[in-house]
Amino acid sequence: MILGTKARYAVMAMVELAGREPGVPVALADLAESQEIALPYLEQIFAKLKRAGLVQSVRGPGGGYVIARQPQDINVAEIIDAAEENMKMTR
Repeated sequence: MILGTKARYAVMAMVELAGREPGVPVALADLAESQEIALPYLEQIFAKLKRAGLVQSVRGPGGGYVIARQPQDINVAEIIDAAEENMKMTR
C-alpha cells in the first residue's frame, strides 16, 4: 500500500498525538516542528481530522488539539479516510 503525503502526515501526527499526555492539548506548531511538516499543511490536515471526529480543538491559551476518542479505538483506515487520500494497492 502506498500512502499519499497527506495520509502519511496525518497518521504520523495522530501517532504522536496519541503518545502525548491524554487530555492535554498539543499546539499544532509543536507537532509541525517535531514532525517536520509545514504548519499550514498540518492545519489543513487537522481540519479534516476534526471534521471526521478524530480530534477536538481546544481554544485559548494553552489550547491545541486532543484526540477525540481513546487511541486504541482509532484505526489507520479512519485516519486515511479523513485525510481524503486514495490508497494505491501494490503487491
